[in-house]
Amino acid sequence: MEKLLIVDDDLGIQKQLKWSLADYDVVLADTRESAVAAVRRFEPKVVTLDLGLPPDEANASEGLAALAEILAIAPYTKVIVITGNDDRTNALTAIEMGAYDFYQKPVDSDVINVIVSRAFSLANIENDNRNMRSVAGSDTGIIGSSTSIERMKMMLHRIAPTDITALLLGESGTGKEVTARAIHQVSNRKNKPFIAINCASIPETLLESELFGFEKGAFTGAHKTTIGKIECAQGGTLFLDEIGDMPFNLQAKLLRFLQEKIIERLGGRQEIPVDVRVVCATNQNLEEMVAAKEFREDLFYRISEITLNIPPLRDREEDVLILAQFFLQQYASEYKRNIKSFSEDGLNALRTHRWPGNIRELQNKVKSAVIMSMTTQVTAIDLGFFDLENSEFQLSLNLRTVREQAETVAIQKAYALTEGNMSKTAELLGITRPTLYSLIEKYGININC
Repeated sequence: MEKLLIVDDDLGIQKQLKWSLADYDVVLADTRESAVAAVRRFEPKVVTLDLGLPPDEANASEGLAALAEILAIAPYTKVIVITGNDDRTNALTAIEMGAYDFYQKPVDSDVINVIVSRAFSLANIENDNRNMRSVAGSDTGIIGSSTSIERMKMMLHRIAPTDITALLLGESGTGKEVTARAIHQVSNRKNKPFIAINCASIPETLLESELFGFEKGAFTGAHKTTIGKIECAQGGTLFLDEIGDMPFNLQAKLLRFLQEKIIERLGGRQEIPVDVRVVCATNQNLEEMVAAKEFREDLFYRISEITLNIPPLRDREEDVLILAQFFLQQYASEYKRNIKSFSEDGLNALRTHRWPGNIRELQNKVKSAVIMSMTTQVTAIDLGFFDLENSEFQLSLNLRTVREQAETVAIQKAYALTEGNMSKTAELLGITRPTLYSLIEKYGININC
């Protein structure tokens, strides 16, 4: 059972919470000191904390002090603060300090169970993400724990020590270059260069010289001898992305290099031996291209000695949430934003979206959400999934909730457009500054995050 710490000085509330949360292994504490000791001893993933701890119930400073100390020693713990009905200000202060959520008394068994369950779910996802980041940093760099990704990692480790030519197949944005770098990273060539070239991004007239280099005077403008990407990768790995876009007449020269491990620069006569491991990738169907005489059959068989199929993001189970949390932490640190997690509607939006752009789309959405979010949690609105006409998540039928959502997103957009100028934000929204400040406080929008 999961460890849950309940911090409350009221014995009756302790018993009620313990009874309501019987599915967890509950640990009880009634003071800041005992709460901190319990956190150190039991390392609970989730804590419920009464902000009204004695001796200073008037302003809940003891509860906030307990929150600060808990987060200092266990920053990944999800703390749910419990307050009285008239204690909204301190609840919002607690959220700004890093609390996961707040709940107002009296205790409702069903509601508190949902909040605690969500907190444990998010804590476990973040824990999985940190574990994967640890593995990725020292090994492949591939983040995820789905069955398809684990199978691909196993194949990757088997082929990496060899010099076999690998072909990576997958939709655009699935991480083909990341996979190629992973092959290089776990091979015995990892201390040598990894050179990547996109065959589709270089004009046909320049691709040959880019790959093979050229001698001085080989063509107009060739003022000095220049080595190509293949020679630059000497001893290491050459990654040929979008190999299906390579011009047909250049494919024969590439085939000779793969077979003989020698090259000739443009305008040169000298055969230059090279020791390079080659990994290719494409999102095209090369077999159909071979049948249509658009790709050489002999080259196809030469580059596909082993084929790795990279699964699309929609088929990677909970990897979407793991990757999203990884990107959230990365960009929150990069842009110095006090953003901790995704809200429940944000998580639902991430789960239900089909991700046609795969990991690249997810990465871009999380990056923009981190920049645009005005609270410590990224919502579905921040991710760009809020559309009244074609919503990808269940829109509330409660008019008050809908109005709050609409006003919140309007304030967020206006604040971003005016680069944080409150007077201009109010003017753009057609309201006074006092009204703007009132709405910001009402909806708990943190403009300093």
